[in-house]
Amino acid sequence: MYSRILVAVEHSPADRTIIHHVRQLARLCGSELLLVHVADGWAARNIEQLDLRDSEEIRDDRDYLEKLVVELNGEGLKTAGRLAFGDPATELVRVAREERVDLVAMATHGHRYLADIVHGATADRVRHALDIPVLMLRAAKEPA
Repeated sequence: MYSRILVAVEHSPADRTIIHHVRQLARLCGSELLLVHVADGWAARNIEQLDLRDSEEIRDDRDYLEKLVVELNGEGLKTAGRLAFGDPATELVRVAREERVDLVAMATHGHRYLADIVHGATADRVRHALDIPVLMLRAAKEPA
């Protein structure tokens, strides 16, 4: 059904919601997982244009992503990780297209009112930009 699933992770406890669900889905479908985190701080958004070194935040993001990849590979799930830089919605769409995934999975937080009006919710922007299924789960208050 799904051979390659992009899992958006944001380096927060909300990731456990989507990872818990996708772990089971990947086992059922025999899917490969691609974990993608988009670093979106000032340094991350300008890293290529200004030829910047990794900030402490970016190094922490790389470590977090690598730990998740090791964890899932250790459970027998073929998993890779990719760190992207910039606007999260734009980058998730770009990576989904580049990597030719057939499902995008992400946790959501519900509405954040003013931020949603100004920037648009990341999940909404991703689902409207892609023509593949997008699985959205509301982040659990308690980790799964």
